[in-house]
Amino acid sequence: MATILLLGSGELGKEFTIAAQRVGQTVVAVDSYKNAPAMQVADIFEVINMLDGTALDALIEKYQPNYIVPEIEAIRTERFYEYEKQGYTVVPSAKAANYTMNRKAIRDLAAQELGLKTAGYRYATSVDELRAAVQEIGLPCVVKPLMSSSGKGQSTVRSEEDIAKTWDYAQSGSRGDVAEVIVEAFIDFDYEITLLTVTQKNGPTLFCPPIGHRQEDGDYRESWQPATMETQHLKTAQQMAADVTEALGGAGIWGVEFFIGRDGVYFSELSPRPHDTGMVTLGGTQNFNEFELHLRAILGWPLPPITQERIGASAVVLASEHSKHPEVLGMETIASEEKSDVRIFGKPTARPQRRMGVVVTYDTLSADITEVTERAKTLASKLLVKH
Repeated sequence: MATILLLGSGELGKEFTIAAQRVGQTVVAVDSYKNAPAMQVADIFEVINMLDGTALDALIEKYQPNYIVPEIEAIRTERFYEYEKQGYTVVPSAKAANYTMNRKAIRDLAAQELGLKTAGYRYATSVDELRAAVQEIGLPCVVKPLMSSSGKGQSTVRSEEDIAKTWDYAQSGSRGDVAEVIVEAFIDFDYEITLLTVTQKNGPTLFCPPIGHRQEDGDYRESWQPATMETQHLKTAQQMAADVTEALGGAGIWGVEFFIGRDGVYFSELSPRPHDTGMVTLGGTQNFNEFELHLRAILGWPLPPITQERIGASAVVLASEHSKHPEVLGMETIASEEKSDVRIFGKPTARPQRRMGVVVTYDTLSADITEVTERAKTLASKLLVKH
């Protein structure tokens, strides 16, 4: 039995914890607030500021975990290199955690070292530098904090008048103590995908069927699997994903995001852990969902080929107001719906646009993916977050 120190205990961490406990592993769930989703199902929980390196060191000393599994960006990740020197296993690796927690590191690795096609980009550390970067990149362009998640702080600049408020918004959504932003050229893409990629300790890199998704305000709203895409574009995306994950090293699942345009495949971002759009796999679309794949790869268990068992979709349930005791209402209205399920995350507080749950729908491989996705959206719209 392994002891897993889970750093970040949101909805993805909760499903990962459930997967771990189903096969007898011990999980210590860590976050900055009490009663986080993964804490509700973990063996042990701890509340610390994960940007406090001394507090992190104390947890490592206390539990001496077999695996250190980061789930969020706001962690003092540079400590991970020292933990590896001490013999601890950081998932997927200290390098991966450090590079992918900061958009600058991962973008420079992809574009400059590996030569992957990406959007044009610049960096800015002040509103004046942002103005200069926007002039170089051109309008419209996208501005993102170097450290953030779920679209926080991300916006599109369409005119020079947007620049000042864009800078302020990016700072409000930034995690950690990094004020720098990335300015990206606007890509005229046809669609975007997440390619869940599994690297193994002793085995080939595996790819899940591509997941399509729709974003709004920088965060996903619906996802569906499989996404329909050209074979040549899928092969290109798989090769890009293999290249970047090999450069970062380690075993586990990676959410690799791509834009697909008329002129080919663009690498966008990468997360070294289960991906929010991959919650569609909770509907049994694959022989193993993304959380089970992550766990088994971490433990070094050999994996069979990943197979598509049925098609599926997911749609999020959002809060609209601040609340200290939110409750999701309406589940009885969708309980009898066929080929559908719901996951309520159990977050102890709500705020506007915070994800509080997800509806998953599914059907046979021969069914219409558009219909399955619309059904997920319709059912999610029937759930209300009470404030």
